[in-house]
Amino acid sequence: MGGDEDVITLLDEDGVEHEFSVVDVLEVDQRRYAVLQPVVGGEESESAVIFRMEDDTLITIEDDAEFERVRQAFEALEDQPSEDQAGGAPDASTEGSSETTH
Repeated sequence: MGGDEDVITLLDEDGVEHEFSVVDVLEVDQRRYAVLQPVVGGEESESAVIFRMEDDTLITIEDDAEFERVRQAFEALEDQPSEDQAGGAPDASTEGSSETTH
């Protein structure tokens, strides 16, 4: 990843601005979701948040089951080799890998 990631600014319920880096946009169960990473002090946070996209609005996911489906779909995408890695020799670093986050 380079320094050209999409960064958006969102207002919280108190009107305070927060910057987020757009990690990914994915579709799960015919709905679109945005995975965002907070930018704090110019650096990306280790955590991420997921919002449902409805038109031009980001909606907080309040249903635990819906959130879990999207989280699992995102993790499955992260576990797939990128196009840069595809087609080469098998990656020896996958030995002993598990479903936990890296």
